[in-house]
Amino acid sequence: MERTRVLVIDDEPAMLENCERLLAREGYECSTLAEPLRFREVAAAFDPGVIITDLRMPGADGMTILAAGVADDPARPVIVMTAFATVASAVAAVREGAFDYITKPFTADQLLVAVERAARYRALTVENRTLRRQVARTTGADGILGSSPVMTRLLDQAAQVAPTDANVLITGESGTGKELVALLIHAHSLRHDRPFVAVDCAAMPAGLLESELFGHERGAFTGAVQRREGLLAQANGGTVFLDEIAELSTSLQSKLLRVLEQRQMRRVGDSRLIDLDIRVVAATNRDLEAAVADGSFRGDLYYRLNVVHFSLPPLRAREGDLPLLMNAFLEEFAVTARRRAPEVTPEAWAILERHSWPGNVRELRNAAQRLVVLDNDGRITAEDLDGALHHIVRPHEDEPAHWSSNYSEAQDRALREFRAEYVRRLLEMHDGNVSRAAVGAGVSRRTLHRWLAELNGASPKEPPQ
Repeated sequence: MERTRVLVIDDEPAMLENCERLLAREGYECSTLAEPLRFREVAAAFDPGVIITDLRMPGADGMTILAAGVADDPARPVIVMTAFATVASAVAAVREGAFDYITKPFTADQLLVAVERAARYRALTVENRTLRRQVARTTGADGILGSSPVMTRLLDQAAQVAPTDANVLITGESGTGKELVALLIHAHSLRHDRPFVAVDCAAMPAGLLESELFGHERGAFTGAVQRREGLLAQANGGTVFLDEIAELSTSLQSKLLRVLEQRQMRRVGDSRLIDLDIRVVAATNRDLEAAVADGSFRGDLYYRLNVVHFSLPPLRAREGDLPLLMNAFLEEFAVTARRRAPEVTPEAWAILERHSWPGNVRELRNAAQRLVVLDNDGRITAEDLDGALHHIVRPHEDEPAHWSSNYSEAQDRALREFRAEYVRRLLEMHDGNVSRAAVGAGVSRRTLHRWLAELNGASPKEPPQ
């Protein structure tokens, strides 16, 4: 691995010598500069990954160095050091883009910790730049592939947020790729080499979920025959992904809030507190603001989780992404099946574009897999889509196909087609908000979730009322 280059700027030779000795001992490639006016000349030749500069120097002060460093390369962290520690100077430095702020005299550990954090931030920021350039060219099953403006903006924001420790809330319809975005954030964070632990909050009863999250001591309850560490403890130092966060019971919401506020947790049946360092990424397909308003979700927990909010768009709102995704998925499954990817005919493309995709990218990927598996002539036609899609709308049809069915079958098919189109338009009218859409339709949220599940071919997963 290439050593991080650190440029130290100070008008005190003893300080430069001390910093160079400490940094070299830790494996950094260090260069020092006692003449701040030569900063740009030296920086261009040395190309440092991290800059450390004194705040007050003759000729050019640290704020001038900071401004020049940020202007030349915003991704290169600048650490400001000074013996004149004031709140005003700290705030001013941070506002101007300083990565960190240390005061003289500082210990060796304080300097090395600041430089290590800055070096890791620099490495991840450069990696994130590469990631953003490659996203539109990447093919595969990551589900985040997309070149539409809404997805490009979202991926840029995710890459920007990743190196921080801010909690993130991800909302969006089922199948839009919420866990994949959580994985992306973790993979490009400072915690990337620590655990990523995913928890489905809707997958188990509240009592069992508490034990899974917090762990328990042996004998804490009937059946607790041995000590269990708990998923939060397993994620210590890393990221915990809480999927379907809206399904947490009120009791567990309170306990999770305490963890986020105190950075400590207690196993079930244990009186000892355990220090915890985790980043939380939460996700839901429900409207948490509405849940806060109706009292089913704690407002204080919502604001703790919603430091950064990403709203994933449904596939129907990602203009131009469907062909990109479909071709990528066809290529992926063709490689697995050891055959050439089939070509999609214009008639089939027209149907795919008109489909409402209630299951979003997940539904598209499943359809692509079926089409590859059942392909026998290297072409995907309109007829091939009959089995791959649960509901299709053919362009310019003169006569509905269900007129040739018997009455009962025709009635069922017409109802499914009407319901699919109705639900699609209903969600579009309410910007994908299920709670408001249910109110607008005059049905319960449970009913609307059941319709969506039926249209997606899945077993209904009904939310609590």
